Amino acid sequence: MGVWLKPDVYPLLAAMTFATSMCLFQLTRNAFLNPDVRIKKAHRTTAILDNADEAQRYSQHRLRKFLGHRPPEIMPSINSFFSRSSDK
Repeated sequence: MGVWLKPDVYPLLAAMTFATSMCLFQLTRNAFLNPDVRIKKAHRTTAILDNADEAQRYSQHRLRKFLGHRPPEIMPSINSFFSRSSDK
């Protein structure tokens, strides 16, 4: 096994593991929490589901609520430093 697993491959394995875990997380999140996905047979019989509150909970999750009132800047201190005018 030592011949197949070289230290040069560790960063690639880490990146691939991270990407795969993110894909699996999103797939399971969509399968179990998305209001448009119908796994149960009872939900599949109706053409239009009355699930506005479920859709609201799905779209307005905790991360979106947390970031909703913040300015859309990644590094606000650097942005303010470079956007200040030098005319003082």
